[in-house]
Amino acid sequence: MIVTANIKDREAFISGYGAQAGALIEKFGGKYVMRGPGAELLEGSFGDGASMVISEWPDKAAAKTFWNSPEYAKVKKLREDIADCQVLLIESPKING
Repeated sequence: MIVTANIKDREAFISGYGAQAGALIEKFGGKYVMRGPGAELLEGSFGDGASMVISEWPDKAAAKTFWNSPEYAKVKKLREDIADCQVLLIESPKING
C-alpha cells in the first residue's frame, strides 16, 4: 500500500491519526516499509512536498481487510480536515534473487 499525503497539520496528523493507524496496521498484519516527509516531484502533478508511506501486507486480501474494517473507518476520520491523501494498493509479484 502506497500513500501520498499532503498534510496541513503535521503534529495533529502524527499524534492522532498516525499513532492510531500505525497500531491498526500492525494488528491487521501489515508493517511499515517507509515513512517520510518531503517527497520531490520529478514528474506529474501530485505529491510535491508530500509525505510518503509504504506498508507491506501478507497479501492484498489482508490489506483490504484492514482498509475496510470498522476500526480503520473510525481512525480514518481523524485525518479528514488535516490531510489530502492518495492511496494505492499494488500486489507485487515475488522477485527471485
